[in-house]
Amino acid sequence: MESLFLLIPLALVLAVVIGAAFWWSTRSGQFDDLDRHGRSIIDDDDR
Repeated sequence: MESLFLLIPLALVLAVVIGAAFWWSTRSGQFDDLDRHGRSIIDDDDR
């Protein structure tokens, strides 16, 4: 029972940290254009 008093707050803190990191990454544009790098290999412009 004593371990739950430690593990539950740690789990909540970890969930908040992961949520904040995901929120920051979506707000800063990390997921805007996921296909650009994949197309850059196909659209090789070596002339």
